[in-house]
Amino acid sequence: MELIIRILMLFIFVNCILKLSFWKPWQSIIFSSICSVFIIKMCPYAILQSKTQLADFLTHTKILQDAAVLISIESAICFTFCFTALREIFGTKLKKWIQPLFWYPTLLIFPVIFYLLTQIIFTMPGTDFGLISYLLAGGLLVGLPALSFLIKYLYPEKELRLEIHFLVSLFICIVGLITTVNGNVTYAAVDGPVNIRALVLSFALFILAFSIGFLWNKIKWTLRQRRKILKTTKIKH
Repeated sequence: MELIIRILMLFIFVNCILKLSFWKPWQSIIFSSICSVFIIKMCPYAILQSKTQLADFLTHTKILQDAAVLISIESAICFTFCFTALREIFGTKLKKWIQPLFWYPTLLIFPVIFYLLTQIIFTMPGTDFGLISYLLAGGLLVGLPALSFLIKYLYPEKELRLEIHFLVSLFICIVGLITTVNGNVTYAAVDGPVNIRALVLSFALFILAFSIGFLWNKIKWTLRQRRKILKTTKIKH
């Protein structure tokens, strides 16, 4: 279970970098500065933690269920951002109440970097704790904007980054729900024969719906491109 949670934290960190790639450089620097200050301020609390305490914390079912609620809300915000940003790319004018979605970073990064600080302290027991916190704060101050710029450089297409951001958010949401189970089964499985007909029908409906959506998107995109070409030719004439 602890390994799954660490994988979840890794993808939360990646998702934060993806979100910063949609920001301007000075905005990323401000957010990374906030993360750096957070690390320095939380160093006295990180020193008081122990491996056993954190291990119990990561396996406590009630705490994991509360965390899953926050992860689900965070993922829903990311999903909404992806759809609204995609609509803006296609020329839809957004309402003012949707604009804060573009300014909202992932707040789950703060418990992730706090956990990272505690793990570094555990692995370097003879090093000054204040030095560790300052080194990590400096790494976040430089690393977050640099990694977001690298993502933007490798994937300059905004649509592709939105797709990756959506898939990573979906993965975080699924893994966040998996961690709440922790070996407990809410509903027992019912023994019975496998309904092959229902499975085939469901799969066929999925293929049909996917094909209709894919073809409709292609036709809509082609018609939109033709309209743009006609408008440009009319303007030239």
